[in-house]
Amino acid sequence: MSEPLRLGIAGLGTVGVGVLKILRREAAMLTARTGREITVSAVSARNRGKDRGVSLDGYVWEDDPVALAARDDIDIFVELMGGSDGPAKAATEAALKSGKDVVTANKAMLAVHGQALAELAEGNGRVIRYEAAVAGGIPVVKALTEGLAGNRITRVMGVMNGTCNYILTRMQSSGLPYDEVFQEASDLGYLEADPNLDVGGIDAGHKLALLASIAFGTRVAFDAMELEGIGRVTIDDIKAAADMGFRIKLLGVSQMTGRGLEQRMAPCLVPAASPIGQLEGGTNMVVLEGDAVGQIVLRGAGAGEGPTASAVLGDICDIARNFRLPVFGQPAGTLTDVQPASSTTPAPYYVRLALQDKPGALAKVATVLGEAGVSIHRMRQYDHKGGRAPVLIVTHKTQRSALDLAIAGMAGTGVVEGDPVALRIESV
Repeated sequence: MSEPLRLGIAGLGTVGVGVLKILRREAAMLTARTGREITVSAVSARNRGKDRGVSLDGYVWEDDPVALAARDDIDIFVELMGGSDGPAKAATEAALKSGKDVVTANKAMLAVHGQALAELAEGNGRVIRYEAAVAGGIPVVKALTEGLAGNRITRVMGVMNGTCNYILTRMQSSGLPYDEVFQEASDLGYLEADPNLDVGGIDAGHKLALLASIAFGTRVAFDAMELEGIGRVTIDDIKAAADMGFRIKLLGVSQMTGRGLEQRMAPCLVPAASPIGQLEGGTNMVVLEGDAVGQIVLRGAGAGEGPTASAVLGDICDIARNFRLPVFGQPAGTLTDVQPASSTTPAPYYVRLALQDKPGALAKVATVLGEAGVSIHRMRQYDHKGGRAPVLIVTHKTQRSALDLAIAGMAGTGVVEGDPVALRIESV
């Protein structure tokens, strides 16, 4: 039997407590599976006196996570604090410099500083594992770095924020407007302290940026991602999409094109009968497409104590078995710089706009679309409301740049009220 593997855990929130519970409950099983006893030497959190429902007896307490990371009696620093900078980044750097491996659930830190941290880790002969940072309990990082390593990945796609999926599916099932369901999600504790991390697409964008780096061998480039949240999606959009056989999802898509890497996180229409279209509640789904394997669909819990702690333990077990990989699946020095490409792949679009109830209004809009090279596939006009005529248009496949040009031109027609909403219709 090898020497015990000693952990230092920083962050004792939902996930940290979940890790402690599994370590205690399944100690014998983990030892049998890894050949090493896995122990906790020390812990750190903001509030020492908080009742977490689990005893901390037997663990050394460190007020400073950086001091915890540098302790001589730990082999793995488990970072579960969160935040792209501050104590999480400082402690992670301290751990790597002092010869510790790192397991983290911190997608924001890696999305912003992933390249520098990968170089630091590999320069010190250490690893950073982060399965828990992407899609909770779904082993998508392992799928890309291990199971699909023999594939040239062509597309990564998925629903990666359970809160947004809950809001959109709840709107669909209840007929309630966005504001009411948003408040409901807040009351249930589903939203981050800064809700825009969820509904603004930022949390999901961080996750997609990490997967894109692994899939396409590029440096993490979250700042090059196109981001749009779900705040402009109305109950009318939900109903109209359903009428046409679609559902609306906050969908992340990344693919390499001839012009560069597309990365977008935005609400899209997807076929209601597709696996993503049928995804309900807070569940996540990631779709991976490779040249040899075709399409792989991974579905499961995207957050929560058990699923996320499960992912953390999976990484710890790999290190216990001495299974080590570069942070993004290949040496950091071989990752290429990203050439961003903005929505270069043509697609049909759903467009909602409000026209003034005037003769010829629709003809003016159709003319603007035609002049921009956007062809109308189908159109639907709903009942007039107070002198306004709600109109829905589905285009044939077009470039987003052409559609944006048309939408800009609509402002000059004098017949469009407010800002039109345009949602991509994604093939899944």
